[in-house]
Formats: sequence, structure tokens, C-alpha cells
Amino acid sequence: MIPETKLLAVKQALQKTFGVSELEDISKLTAGLSSALVFRIVVQGKSYLLRIITRTDEMSDPTNQFACMKVAAEAGIAPRIWYLSIEDRISITDFIESQPFPLDEAKTKVPELMHRLHMLPNFQKPIMQGSALDGFIEKFHAANIISNNQTKELFQQYGRVKKVYPRNEDVVSCHNDLKPENILFDGEQVWLIDWEAAFLNDRYADLAVVANFVVKNDEDELEYLENYFKEPATDYQRARFFLMRQETHMFYFVVFMLFGAKGQKVDANMERANFRAFHDRIWRGEIDLHSDEAKVQYALVHMDQMLKNIRTERFENSLRIVSNYHTNK
Repeated sequence: MIPETKLLAVKQALQKTFGVSELEDISKLTAGLSSALVFRIVVQGKSYLLRIITRTDEMSDPTNQFACMKVAAEAGIAPRIWYLSIEDRISITDFIESQPFPLDEAKTKVPELMHRLHMLPNFQKPIMQGSALDGFIEKFHAANIISNNQTKELFQQYGRVKKVYPRNEDVVSCHNDLKPENILFDGEQVWLIDWEAAFLNDRYADLAVVANFVVKNDEDELEYLENYFKEPATDYQRARFFLMRQETHMFYFVVFMLFGAKGQKVDANMERANFRAFHDRIWRGEIDLHSDEAKVQYALVHMDQMLKNIRTERFENSLRIVSNYHTNK
């Protein structure tokens, strides 16, 4: 189960950490889209999480990933770390027995945890979602997956967001991949795992991703943002949050369409669930995004939601509020 090339390194990790060289039990965990190998292991009657990084690229750099994870663990945001090896690309942490996480609790507990996360000392590696998104948009247009007539409005309105949204401002230590499988609830406390994408980023990026799952209406949004900011959100904060949500929809649309379609034409009129139903099912663990079909559907769900949002009065008001705030600053 453990790659042969990593067996010796794992045995050395066990010996150094626990004084043993053999596991009592091991099972592979398959949730998530990461290329890392993740196992639940049992040592001396206790469960731990063994993670082995297999890919060598900028995103899977263990130096940054482990540094961010260590800071988060010391703050009680990530599970306790028992062993780290940058050279062997191996980590052993506490295993969190995940419990069902009611959305009403998540709406309170997760923004409070994000507030603590974003207060951490600045992570060393910066990444700006806007610049990364522009690269994916170029690839999307080059792939010619969907008729331009079906996406013209989407990209035109994203251009307006890009023009007014402030970049390189209010950046904090972010997780950048706060999907449900990376948010674990043990019945009392919330833990964040998988720090592969952790970088310095716009605080609203994390807030927007979690909102896809826990914010269902305006009342939810007000409560969610107040739990994060520790006071009622200002008109500017709500406007910036709303615009980042549109940027996030665009990001998920182009990225998942590229990965799911694999260069093949896609009929944007295909039947699919609505945004809320799709995300509720992901939160409950009823949908994963491993298959190409699921990725394409997920992309279209975000396209639908963005189209709905950019046709509202709130979209125009949010553009105006953010633009005026920075013009008059």
C-alpha cells in the first residue's frame, strides 16, 4: 500500500516518533483531489494520519506546505504534528475522527476559525487568485470547449470585477482550499487539514469558498460575516465579499471545465442540479469530484450561479461601492 520507494522512510519515521518500525493497521483514504497519498495508520493502539507527497512541483513543495501546517498546528487550527520530513516528503499528524457537521454550526464555527487563521503570522509564499485565474481563463479560451455565445456575458462581467477589485491589498495567511473534506469537525472543534495550497492571499478568497456551502441567503451572509469580523460587516466589506464570490465562481467554472472536459466540446445546456442542491450534497459527502462528468457539472453549476448574480442590482451596487471606496481613499 505504501510505495516501495517510501517504505524505508516511513519505517524511519515510525522508529523516530514512536520507537517502533511496524504498523498495527493501515488504510488508504481516497477523499479529495490531491495527488498525495494519505493513510490512516494505527500505532500502539492509536490512529494517526500519514501523508506522503508524491508530486514534485511548485504546488506540492513540502517546504512551504509543512511550514504553514506547523504554524497552524501550533495555533490549534490544524491537527497536532508528530513527524515532518521535507526530504522524504512525509508527515504524521493526529487523525481526526470526523463527525457530521450541521450547516448551522458550520456557519458560526468555520468563520470564527478563519478569523484565527487569518490572524496568523504571514505565510511566506504569496499567490494572488486574480493572476492565477487570468492564466486559466487564457487556457479556457484556447481550448474552445464551449461556444463563445454561451460565455460572452460571463467574461464581460468578470472584466468589470477585475477592473475595480483591489489587488495586493488586505492579504493574509490563507488556506486556499477550504472544501468540506479539508474542514473536519470532531463533534466539538473544527480542524483544517491539507495545507498544500496554503499561501498569502486575499482574505475574501477563503471566505468566498466556504460561503458556497454555508451561506444560503442574505441573513446567513450577515451572520457569517459578523462571526468572521467580530462585528457587523460594513457595506464595503459586503460588496468586496460579493465580488470575490463572483471571482470564485469564475475560477471554479474555468478550472473544473478544463480538467473535466479535457479539450472536448461541452453542451452548456446539459441537465444539472442547481447551485444550492449541488453544494448541499457535496457537504454531506454524497458527491465527489473525481469523475470528469462531475467536474463538468460542477463547472456549469458555478457558471449558472455567476450568471444569476451578475444580473442583479447588488452586482452593480457592489461594483460602485468598491470603486468609489478606492477612488475616494
